[in-house]
Amino acid sequence: MTTSVIIYFVAVFLGAYLIGALPWAYLIGRWKGIDLREYGSGNYGATNVTRVIGKWHGRLCFILDFLKGFVPVFAVSMMIKYGWFDDKYQLSQIVAAFGAVIGHIFPVYTRFRGGKGMSTSAGAILGLAPYSVLIAAAVWVVVFLASRYVSLASIAAAAVLPVCATFISMMKLYVHSYYVLGFLYLLALLAIVKHSSNIKRLMNGTESRFEKDSEDEASEAQAETTGSTPEQNGEVGAEKEDMEQK
Repeated sequence: MTTSVIIYFVAVFLGAYLIGALPWAYLIGRWKGIDLREYGSGNYGATNVTRVIGKWHGRLCFILDFLKGFVPVFAVSMMIKYGWFDDKYQLSQIVAAFGAVIGHIFPVYTRFRGGKGMSTSAGAILGLAPYSVLIAAAVWVVVFLASRYVSLASIAAAAVLPVCATFISMMKLYVHSYYVLGFLYLLALLAIVKHSSNIKRLMNGTESRFEKDSEDEASEAQAETTGSTPEQNGEVGAEKEDMEQK
């Protein structure tokens, strides 16, 4: 491997890492006056944004995190397509995908504390294995609707994706290099390991389902209107109750 090739791969990784490290969940939280580390799961991810701030902010966070993974892989794919670099084994695309996911999980901008990497991984993998992503997404929806557990749906989708990619490649529907398949299995393992705490809670029956009652929705609406957090709303309510008792 020549020096120029090494420099190219390092540049691809660093560029993808810096894009993947953009802390959209943190920025959205700060925009609403909330430090997400202190609420919900304490995770910088779209799910926690949805739980703490609201569904529209959560969807925005998901889209932005998804693009963090897709854009670097797509950019490298275009470079290969137009002859900027010869890479028949798709190694540079793997490097871009890995850099983006690592950036999301360990972002330099927030002292290496990030999310679990599911949204960014989905975006990166879409550029590598589009058919497998569609199947994994369908699995995620089915498992989520059946269980209402975001974590369980994410784990199921992560486990299914590389297996689907292997069969799709064997059937010549969409050929992946062995390097891509190995990378997909590595990403699946990484995603499952990052959900280890969720797995323990699922086994203990203490994992929270993604459900809201009318009181929670009213609290969320009030938080979005006033810019206050659910905890702050609770404090205000307690103060009002004390005044009434007095």
